[in-house]
Amino acid sequence: MIRLSVNIDHVATLRQARGGREPDPVAAAMLCEQAGADGITLHLRLDRRHVQDRDLRILRQIIKTNLNLEMAATEEMLETAIEVKPDLCTLVPERSGEITTEGGLDVAGQKEDLQEKIERLHKAGLAVSVFLDPEERQVEAAKEVGANGIELHTGPYADAVSEKGVEQEFKRLLRAAKLADDLGLELRAGHSLNFRNLSLVTTLPNLVEVSIGHNVVARAVFIGLERAVKELLAILH
Repeated sequence: MIRLSVNIDHVATLRQARGGREPDPVAAAMLCEQAGADGITLHLRLDRRHVQDRDLRILRQIIKTNLNLEMAATEEMLETAIEVKPDLCTLVPERSGEITTEGGLDVAGQKEDLQEKIERLHKAGLAVSVFLDPEERQVEAAKEVGANGIELHTGPYADAVSEKGVEQEFKRLLRAAKLADDLGLELRAGHSLNFRNLSLVTTLPNLVEVSIGHNVVARAVFIGLERAVKELLAILH
């Protein structure tokens, strides 16, 4: 069964818009778990524009499923991950001023640096995934640097507007997924997925988990957080 990890970043974004305490992403994470989510994902950005250190530390204490920390491969984030010990560290690219993550991590272009950092995380007992564009050279590089798995960037697939475009982008995902399976890499997928485009993604071979955030929060505005989570779980199950 494919697992659902709910990304609570956008709940934190709403809170930071007013600078107050509401809505609390910790409370949102608890509601998602109660609704049946298999895990919680959050991205602790270097500029702390949404998720805060407080959120991560409290969630580590109370989350009963799995906690996935999305993080840039920087010294600060490595030290934080080693201290907090999430169930999974997902290395992602991060650029100042970007609205959301704009693409996959260039693992092939920085193999030596990433290998050293992944080794440090492994020594601390942490599992590591890398967020990748569906390119075979990047999947191969992920294996070479010692990652336990990959998360395929599904943004181009989700944003495709024509039937042909969807087909082309899904074929890219499929090729990358098959290669990951051949290499023994655990496969996840995420970015811009929603209740409309999720079904096809679930057919990727040996997909273990999807990470969805913005759609959950957007749907929750109209139907509530519990129903938004269960809507996605119904597709996955």
